[in-house]
Amino acid sequence: MTTSPTTPKAGGLGRVVTAALIGATIEWYDFFLYGVVAGIVLNKLYFPADDPLVSTLLAYATFAVGFVARPLGGVIFGHFGDRIGRKSMLVITLMLMGVATFLIGLVPTYAQIGVAAPVLLLLLRIVQGIGLGGEWGGAVLMAFEYAPPSKRGLYASIPQIGLALGLCLASGVVAGLSYGLSDEQFLTWGWRLAFLLSAVLVAVGAYIRLNVMETPEFSRVKEANREAAIPFVSMIRDFPGNVLAGMGARTIDGVFFNVFAVFSIGYLTGTVKMPRTQALLGVTAAALLLCLTIPIAGWLSDRLGRTRVYAWGSLLTGFSAFPAFWVFLHSDGSTAAIWLALIVPFGILYASVYGPEAALFSELFPARVRYTGISFVYQFSGIFASGLTPIVATALLQYSGADRPWLVCAYCAFAGLVSAASAIWIGRRARAAAGVPAQPLPAAPIGSMRRTFHDAGPA
Repeated sequence: MTTSPTTPKAGGLGRVVTAALIGATIEWYDFFLYGVVAGIVLNKLYFPADDPLVSTLLAYATFAVGFVARPLGGVIFGHFGDRIGRKSMLVITLMLMGVATFLIGLVPTYAQIGVAAPVLLLLLRIVQGIGLGGEWGGAVLMAFEYAPPSKRGLYASIPQIGLALGLCLASGVVAGLSYGLSDEQFLTWGWRLAFLLSAVLVAVGAYIRLNVMETPEFSRVKEANREAAIPFVSMIRDFPGNVLAGMGARTIDGVFFNVFAVFSIGYLTGTVKMPRTQALLGVTAAALLLCLTIPIAGWLSDRLGRTRVYAWGSLLTGFSAFPAFWVFLHSDGSTAAIWLALIVPFGILYASVYGPEAALFSELFPARVRYTGISFVYQFSGIFASGLTPIVATALLQYSGADRPWLVCAYCAFAGLVSAASAIWIGRRARAAAGVPAQPLPAAPIGSMRRTFHDAGPA
């Protein structure tokens, strides 16, 4: 058997990781751009109502629909990614997301075409969700499956930076337009420029992705003719516990991100009375810091153990919402204080979860069902952990009162507890499968036991 198709050329890993990062950045820009403008633009232009709370909830509902559509995209593109290959699916998902985002920038408002406006917005949001549902798994797998086993936490975390860069780009573009235009200009046409920009970004991303090779690990699966006939069925039949544990571990990521990157913008502008541009810039600053802290957390997971870093990170991240919102309420309008309360939890602590996450989920499944497995775990759990979070947080705040956001904080803390417990379970099961005593906890990462873990059950 020849090894040339499965051995990356010199410098191949760098090209693959760069392609995964750039593509992921564009995809997340497209997806979260909608979330950034949902509570400040779309609620006014596409969901007009006498009660501002109702219009905001309706706008966030279409935001949630994108998350509902993501598992469908994960199953569809995961199936073909595990049957045909990772690379081709990544090009298709990038084009799908880009076209949908560009068209959102062209949809007429409710005042112009009536109820057809929110319907069109909803349909395009569904297309966005399907595209991103297949994107995330493919992007992280390109890096994970190319990387040496001892550095998979680090390399798999690099495409995760795409979330931070995409959010930074989305909030930064909207903040720049908001700063440079009057409120009337911004609401009339300025916000549309941010969506139309997607066409340029997608053209660049597609060119880069077309010039990378298939991953060596999946190439070996193809050479041995070991592809799963129906990857989704194989995943559910052979790895049900891993699926449930992965979805539990994902909870803190989805809840915390959407509280601090989406919900907090509306909270700071509506309750704290912070200028919209300042709130957006605070989130942008936190996202920029994530670009540094995410790979550090991925590297630490290689050194200290994947589940150990993830479990402690889940607890610290979830409970950090309490001091953050306390500062929001008692800042006396201080921009520096509010930014600090955003940057420390979101820019530093959150990275301890999001950095190791890609490798943690990838190690739950063998290569033959890995695209389907990690896509389903990440995207299906995202319906509850991510898509519903702005709605749940808005409802909790309405119930408790805008000056008592402690139920929202408790929501974050509960998510942290669920994820920490799930990560501990994953670690214990992996050590048991590898024949390693539960105590003391090993310093070696879970990735070093990946093959034994998989061999303990059906392959």
